[in-house]
Amino acid sequence: MYQTKKIALSGVLIALGVALSPLYIPIGTAKCFPLQHLINVISAVLLGPLYAVANAFVISLLRNIFGMGSLLAFPGSMIGALLAGLLYVKYKSQTIAAIGELIGTGILGSLVSAPIFIHLMGKEAGIFFFVIPFMLSSFVGTSIAMVLLRVPALKKLLNYE
Repeated sequence: MYQTKKIALSGVLIALGVALSPLYIPIGTAKCFPLQHLINVISAVLLGPLYAVANAFVISLLRNIFGMGSLLAFPGSMIGALLAGLLYVKYKSQTIAAIGELIGTGILGSLVSAPIFIHLMGKEAGIFFFVIPFMLSSFVGTSIAMVLLRVPALKKLLNYE
């Protein structure tokens, strides 16, 4: 994909991620945002790991600036996007990228989020407190992404196979 097209698609995905931020699911103290995980997988597959992480960072930053996110958005989204992108580059499999998003966000991102929640946000939580909410959010968004990536019209529009 040409660099200009990658930048344009990245901008569209970031805009969607920010515009749809009010569509989060409160699970305990976490604001679960399945569309972030959808964007992570699509970014990982179509744009690569660097764009996927950059998109996740910018969406998290803008959501926080606009008061629609929390500090937990950073590790959850960025680690999942990175792992999904790296695994897609290595295996060229959308399914493996999706598994990377699930592990990256649901397990690694949730474990990194616990100390942030405790030390930076001043709240109490166990180390595994966010695993279930992050895994559920990631599973929903990743599942939708897997369906969208298989839509023939979308493949043709984005010119990928």
